[in-house]
Amino acid sequence: MINSEKPLMLVLSSPSGAGKTTLTKKIQQSDNSFKASVSHTTRKARANEVDGVDYHFVSKERFQKLIEEKAFYEHAKIFDNYYGTSKLSIKKIIDNKQNVLFDIDWQGAEQLTRHKELNLLKIYILPPSAEELEKRLLTRNQDDKEAIKRRLSSYSKDILHSKNYDYVLVNDKVENCFKEIKKIISNHLKKKN
Repeated sequence: MINSEKPLMLVLSSPSGAGKTTLTKKIQQSDNSFKASVSHTTRKARANEVDGVDYHFVSKERFQKLIEEKAFYEHAKIFDNYYGTSKLSIKKIIDNKQNVLFDIDWQGAEQLTRHKELNLLKIYILPPSAEELEKRLLTRNQDDKEAIKRRLSSYSKDILHSKNYDYVLVNDKVENCFKEIKKIISNHLKKKN
């Protein structure tokens, strides 16, 4: 369901490992009116990632050039790598009459909020506890020990930004959290139409 006047821009943010990417994929699979924004990044692709699908993998020089060209709605440096949302990629989604789904951190969400023309709905996802977050980061086996340590140490700082979101949900069980998000989207769209 899309509001033809202004497509919904759903922002999911969380500390790394809290489940926002899994939830983003579930939303896309359940509702084809949503298309995920594919961010640009300077980090190296993980073994299972595909350029143009998971991220647009670019060099730091290319990313810097895009910043200079004001090509991003938002961009941030996170753990020594840059991430950004290109205005062109969002325009393509909107031109295709779809709602936009952002899987970004609090820095990106803060920058998006400055663009008053965007119809934003921001949801912050929390893990049930710091211990559970550590368990998830270790289980997903995507980062080395040093990266996991960095992610855990930024956790307490990251969650302070949850107060700037429209909703804060605890992702204890993915299915329950997903149902809550769907309910929030539905209520938001009813209010707007």
